[in-house]
Amino acid sequence: MSERLAYLVRRLLLVIPTFIGITLASFLLCQFVPGGPVEQAMLKMRGDGSASGALGTEQVTEAQRQAIVEHFGFDKPILVRYWDWLVINKMGMTVDSYVYNNKTVGQLIVDRFPVSLTFGIVGFLLTYVVCIPLGIAKALRNGSGFDFASSVLVFIGYAIPAFAFGMLLKLFFSGMSPHFWDIFPAGGFRSADWDKLTLVQKIWDQARHMFLPVLCYIIGNFAVLTLLMKNSLLDQIGHDYVRTVVARGGNMQMAVWKHALRNSLIPIATGFGSVFSIMFAGSVLIERVFNIPGIGLLSLDAIVSRDYMVFMGILALTSIVGLVGRIFSDFCYMLIDPRISFSKD
Repeated sequence: MSERLAYLVRRLLLVIPTFIGITLASFLLCQFVPGGPVEQAMLKMRGDGSASGALGTEQVTEAQRQAIVEHFGFDKPILVRYWDWLVINKMGMTVDSYVYNNKTVGQLIVDRFPVSLTFGIVGFLLTYVVCIPLGIAKALRNGSGFDFASSVLVFIGYAIPAFAFGMLLKLFFSGMSPHFWDIFPAGGFRSADWDKLTLVQKIWDQARHMFLPVLCYIIGNFAVLTLLMKNSLLDQIGHDYVRTVVARGGNMQMAVWKHALRNSLIPIATGFGSVFSIMFAGSVLIERVFNIPGIGLLSLDAIVSRDYMVFMGILALTSIVGLVGRIFSDFCYMLIDPRISFSKD
């Protein structure tokens, strides 16, 4: 077995104990946080759905309380509950949500997943399509007026949080103020009459709904990736092998595109793994600002409403995707630079 294949196998095997550690710690925490399904069910029986619980505590008998505890499985030892969640219920995917009636955790995630995946893929592709060429252009024109002007825009984008940028975009372009424009929808994934639209109208409607949120997705990574690409390429241009190519009669453009660019992409590969988590989990705040029914908004609602089964289901899948994404980043390292060694020496 080659050195690299052995390394990948070890990393894949380490996913199992790491995943168990993450989910077990989160599962234990969820069991002891107040306001869980038992407390909420008892509040509903008292006729008080609010969090105050000030009305008629005597209306719930001990037998009723015990029945609720058994219904949610809280009468079992905690490790038995974790085993049931992990193995019997397939990471909780077959368990009914505490909040969404007659829907399992798996059904909720499957319903929301295409939305987050669409935004994640589009945002990821546009980010890299824009940032890598821009970073290369800034490196080749380092110190020029173009470099200075683009740096100002990059740092302005970096200084504005993505959710705040989204709120500004809604204010300026979604008709939320009579003083600005009403060009794009204020939120949602598609129009209510989507099924009645023609193909061309559907494409236009989808593009209008995605334009502002995707801008927010991009702005979060725009500055980091652009400057990382520029600085990495400048570092490679300063190496002896680039100067040697120029000294032998080659021009700088040829030295960069044929030799320096590949090495400068190594730091960029570190972001490849994390993109899987973004594609799956979405961005909580951006989905909240634009009311996009994706995984991010679902996880936020699950935390607020103490819907622990939905939260644990999303956490489990996000953990798996994130861990596999890290391995994918290492795989990209190997493809870009064959000199990288994973031996212990």
